Amino acid sequence: MKFNRILLAVSFAWLLVSFWHRNDLPGNIEYLPELGSEPLQTPTSKAPFQVDFNDVSYDIEPEYEYEITGMIVSYRHHDGNSRMHARAKDHLNMLDVCVIWGNNPQNERLHKISFWNGIFTCNVKTRDQQAWDAFDMNQLSNNHLISDDEFVRKQVLKIKVGDQIRIKGYLSSYGGAGGSKRGTSTTRTDTGDGACETIYVEQFRIVKSATSYWRISMWVSLTLLLIGLAIHFTRPYRPY
Repeated sequence: MKFNRILLAVSFAWLLVSFWHRNDLPGNIEYLPELGSEPLQTPTSKAPFQVDFNDVSYDIEPEYEYEITGMIVSYRHHDGNSRMHARAKDHLNMLDVCVIWGNNPQNERLHKISFWNGIFTCNVKTRDQQAWDAFDMNQLSNNHLISDDEFVRKQVLKIKVGDQIRIKGYLSSYGGAGGSKRGTSTTRTDTGDGACETIYVEQFRIVKSATSYWRISMWVSLTLLLIGLAIHFTRPYRPY
């Protein structure tokens, strides 16, 4: 069937393109007023405490109470049972999420800047000098999110690039029995190793979810591809 061959070819090509662009920043985002505010960091009287997760006890040392509202530009989920996290017995670390706030979301050339997360870093790159000149690196942060709360852990699985989120908790150092200890940045102006914020999350909320037409396109093209494959494998065989 000629039509089905065309459907398979077009939907497969469409799927590849939309998958490649699935984490692009969506256009026409309506920004929340709170996005213009700096993160709120205040002294805390919270005493160090211990949590148990995945058969490991973790010592949490709060340094500041912390609240941040930002737009996600990149993220990386962590599987605490594989690779480096498993070796370090760091099952508590859910993900790294890189967010921007302040004047950065209003940067008209923000789409010219590429963001991506490494294992513990948020990386930024652009060849557009105007975009870079209008971007404030002090209004970007990479956040290591830790929690033993199953509800919070399920919420962070829902995030997408372009979502505007609010995080409340504690900037904290933490470490597990038999594993290494990780600290936290306490300023937004530092760079390099140790510049990421480590947040013990008490509340996590997607305040405004982004609509990514590339992601919608990806699922539509996948559906069409599966329909085409079903037709291909279920129709009667006809030798040429």
